[in-house]
Amino acid sequence: MANPAYFIQECPTCGRRLQIRVEYLGRKLVCQHCQGEMIATDRTNLRRDSAESNNDLLHRANELLETVARRNH
Repeated sequence: MANPAYFIQECPTCGRRLQIRVEYLGRKLVCQHCQGEMIATDRTNLRRDSAESNNDLLHRANELLETVARRNH
C-alpha cells in the first residue's frame, strides 16, 4: 500500500503546523492540539487568479508525487 500524500497547514487557533492528508482537502477538520476548527486548504495550490494554467497545476501535482517518491526510498 502506498503512503498517502500530505501537505502542511497551520492551525488558525494555535498556529501549530499540521500534516494533513491530501484527501482531506476542503473538509472541516479539528486540530488535535487545541480543538480549533479549520477547513483543510493547501495554500501552495490555491489559484492566484482565474488565468492560472493547467501546467501550473500539473507542476504542483508532480512536486507532490516527487515528495512521496522520495519518502518511499
